[in-house]
Amino acid sequence: MKYWLVKTEPNTWSWDDQLAATRKTTEWDGVRNHQAANCLKDMAKGDRAFFYHSGKDKAIVGIVEVTKESRLDPTDDTGKGFVMVDVKAVTGFDEPVTLKQIKAEPKLAEMVLVKNSRLSVQPVTAAQWKLVCKMAGVKP
Repeated sequence: MKYWLVKTEPNTWSWDDQLAATRKTTEWDGVRNHQAANCLKDMAKGDRAFFYHSGKDKAIVGIVEVTKESRLDPTDDTGKGFVMVDVKAVTGFDEPVTLKQIKAEPKLAEMVLVKNSRLSVQPVTAAQWKLVCKMAGVKP
């Protein structure tokens, strides 16, 4: 299993929206950055991702699971072959893990979120996953 982080503006798609979706599942589409799109292409069914609210919140608020692997994104009008995946809500965090907390943790200094915070889909190492889950009080 691989681990990821997917970012969204909560006023566009929030954790509450994810929970309200049919079967708590939605298409993760609209990614137009090639590096982020390559991450979507690398996702496999069963992989897990942190659900991150960007914008003013700047916090990991839950975990989703990839339920359908990458396929062409029908919202892509560019013809550049951007893809999407399906994700399902697994668990929310009672206390979100903020970017400030992540940056304050020396063991997370190499996390992509710290080094390249603008990337909307990014890999997370197994060690980083375990530590953030511990910070959130959830089992990895």
